[in-house]
Amino acid sequence: MQRRKFSREFKLEAVILVRDRGVRIAKAAPDLDLHINVLRKWVSDHVADPGVAFPGHGQMQPEQLEIERLRRENTELKAERDILERFPFNLARIHQIGSSSLRSRLKMRVPSSPPSGEALATAAIQLAAQSTGQSKFT
Repeated sequence: MQRRKFSREFKLEAVILVRDRGVRIAKAAPDLDLHINVLRKWVSDHVADPGVAFPGHGQMQPEQLEIERLRRENTELKAERDILERFPFNLARIHQIGSSSLRSRLKMRVPSSPPSGEALATAAIQLAAQSTGQSKFT
């Protein structure tokens, strides 16, 4: 048996029937060919927030959009973290060590003053991406 779908207008009319016209849910539900709990949920959703009640197929509520955006951002940050974890050494120690052989192996210049955290992270991502052959983070 396939699940029935109801338009937003139908749901709003059913809620108006119960709330504004004073028809009991137990009476209105069978007349509309609905289960009592379905109509009760529609009424409670509409009471909770009439503006975003019954968003429709494919439309997300603002909270759901924010959650989806944060999940995507979290996935990207985890990928960057994993690249940095696979990086074989700590770039902050390059400046402290000052080894010319290490600098020549990296083919990069170590600045005379310690680099910022953002510069270190960018350099680490670029070097890790070059060593793994990925170009997304460059």
